[in-house]
Amino acid sequence: MDWTIWAGFAAGLLISTVTAPVGVSGAVFLLPVQLSILGVPSPAVTPTNLLFNVVAGPGALWRYRRNGALRGSLARRLVAWTLPGVIAGAAIRVFALPGPDAFRLLVSAFLLPLGTWLCLRTLRPARTRPEAAVPSIPALAALALTVGMVGGIYGIGGGSLLGPVLAARGMPLARIAPATLAATFTTSIAGAATYTVLALASPGPVAPDWWLGVASGAGGLIGGYLGARLQPLLPETALRLLLGTLAAALGAMYTVQSLA
Repeated sequence: MDWTIWAGFAAGLLISTVTAPVGVSGAVFLLPVQLSILGVPSPAVTPTNLLFNVVAGPGALWRYRRNGALRGSLARRLVAWTLPGVIAGAAIRVFALPGPDAFRLLVSAFLLPLGTWLCLRTLRPARTRPEAAVPSIPALAALALTVGMVGGIYGIGGGSLLGPVLAARGMPLARIAPATLAATFTTSIAGAATYTVLALASPGPVAPDWWLGVASGAGGLIGGYLGARLQPLLPETALRLLLGTLAAALGAMYTVQSLA
């Protein structure tokens, strides 16, 4: 069997174990591995990432459902409002942003300030009323739609962007993580299907790398369950700093790569 299949499985396992406690599927950190190490071409790397989310998602979600963390309206609203965004983002990715340089600059522009903001808010929390942490329904809808579009472009389902934004507002990660993972899983199914259809009308490498996506997703399935099981054992401050640091570090890395 090709070494890239085993490498993808190992990467999915390790990344998901670290990211699932903060509501991120791990696809946002798997993408540079696919581009730089495994040699997946652009834009096929995006639907391959979405396929990873589809296979890996049930691991963490099953664990969160067992402990009741998926109850409430936040997950339903995020799913409903990110779905149309991810479909639009897939079309933009194929027809308007096929090159990796513009792709990396776009992602870094979102993740670097978000991660820095979250770390600063964690170390020096603002005094806000508990109800102020939850966005209004129109604001949440606009946020989810925009993030869904960016997630469709990037192949992450949107969870890695929604998580830092909601956490920086002061919402607890125990509530955020299950909802953003549910949105990521659902929108990834829609995004992967959209890319499969778009591949029929595009001459470039648009269809996902099925074997690699399934292999890395299988690793993510196991890692996601382990990460979700670890979340109640980790302090909120450590989870927030982990999420912010991961987002800022990835944004900085893409900035350097884009400007090099």
